Amino acid sequence: MSGKMAGILSCDNFSGISGNMEMLLHMIQNGKPEAYALVYGKARMDCICGNVLLYPLWGGTLVAAEIAGLPAKEGACGGSFLGFHIHGGEACSGTADDAFADADGHFNPAGCEHPFHAGDFPPLLENHGYALSVFYTDRFTPEEVVGRTVIIHAMADDFRTQPSGNSGMKIACGKIMSA
Repeated sequence: MSGKMAGILSCDNFSGISGNMEMLLHMIQNGKPEAYALVYGKARMDCICGNVLLYPLWGGTLVAAEIAGLPAKEGACGGSFLGFHIHGGEACSGTADDAFADADGHFNPAGCEHPFHAGDFPPLLENHGYALSVFYTDRFTPEEVVGRTVIIHAMADDFRTQPSGNSGMKIACGKIMSA
């Protein structure tokens, strides 16, 4: 998407607290997503569960994720970053070595290099086993990813390593469904 989009805050119209923030929070709290994924872990990570909600917004998607049961990093510096992506596969199944192998690689219909795949997301920030994330992307609309999978990885995405950021084992998965 290029140029200015109606409704998006810009320095030309900034006057302090943005009305967009109130609208976005209202959308998440009271609106109905166009698509969603129920995310879960398997095997030793079966305590992971959560929701990823996809709302149509400004020609793209507002993504809201709430995940619990993540492996917690404790200590003075606590918290950890975990890779978070939409993958191109259509199933959260796999093998003994890769519980979510059928999720395939990152969703990348335009054939871009990592980290510019349509399915590349900001990392999840885990705190005491919990993560909450809300962001906007214009790389896809909710309807374009229905049937794909959301994956959480064991490590942070380094945003450099090809083809997918060296973010480690897939620890949770959810199939994206129409709401």
